[in-house]
Amino acid sequence: MSTISPLTLASFKPSKKPRMLVVDDEPDNLDLLYRTFRRDFQVLRAESGIEALKVLSSEGEVAVIISDQRMPEMKGTEFLSKTVPDFPDTVRIILTGFTDVEDLVEAINAGQVYRYITKPWDPDELKHVVERASETYDVLKRQNEQLHRAEKQTKLMVTVGQLAAQTMPASDALQFLADGFGQILAADACTLLLSEDRGSSCYGPAEVAAVAASELVAAAISTQTTQSAVNIQAARQSDQAAASDALYASGTECHVVTPIVYQGEPLAVLSLQWDRAYDTVEDVTQLLDVIGPQVALFLKAAML
Repeated sequence: MSTISPLTLASFKPSKKPRMLVVDDEPDNLDLLYRTFRRDFQVLRAESGIEALKVLSSEGEVAVIISDQRMPEMKGTEFLSKTVPDFPDTVRIILTGFTDVEDLVEAINAGQVYRYITKPWDPDELKHVVERASETYDVLKRQNEQLHRAEKQTKLMVTVGQLAAQTMPASDALQFLADGFGQILAADACTLLLSEDRGSSCYGPAEVAAVAASELVAAAISTQTTQSAVNIQAARQSDQAAASDALYASGTECHVVTPIVYQGEPLAVLSLQWDRAYDTVEDVTQLLDVIGPQVALFLKAAML
């Protein structure tokens, strides 16, 4: 499945419609909830908490969960509490026809329940609550994505900073950079290729010769700007030039190349490859454009 970016949180699966899960042991209630929300949501259904956990395990994160409280085997609040560790951003709503005040208050105070709605529920009221819940989920996801990407940037800067604070052979320093960038950006392969054949280092199954011969690398060097390609295998089927690029024969789907430049002097290129198909890698290129000058300073001062 294609996702937005290598920097996107693994639990985030974008969809044209927000996804929600409705859980109730009474089929008539499930059908009613499905009919209520099917126009605006992709609705998943489960007849018990145990079944709902299996649905989440196979389908992944949803924006909203609506669960009945009184169900066999597992109460709604117990089920919802089990979803918190894996899906902390999901917004949870309880439907109850009983006054289980102690259970509900405990769940709400623990941050496991966003709202509770008493039965029989009013469709318009429930729609309004779910709409607000979906908006809350969107805000949480945006905030967490921003924090996640800021964390990646910090880790990359720390990686470069650690080299400046240590003394190690040039080959070890290059390998440290390639490993750090490859792991932090979840790349399948990462190559740091110095200009004028002065050395290289690789993370993952990267082929230095194929990287050096890549047209994307040549474009990054000539323009001194970051270059990227996405959905490469689909492009190879229709583009003869892309098909001839040996670097992509092993199944690479995305490729980003950042030139490492110091005062107009090209020092190296950083090549990152992913075997997964992403819709865009713009945020990766933006991040590398921020970090690139720091790498250039290190290479110029400590190695070249």
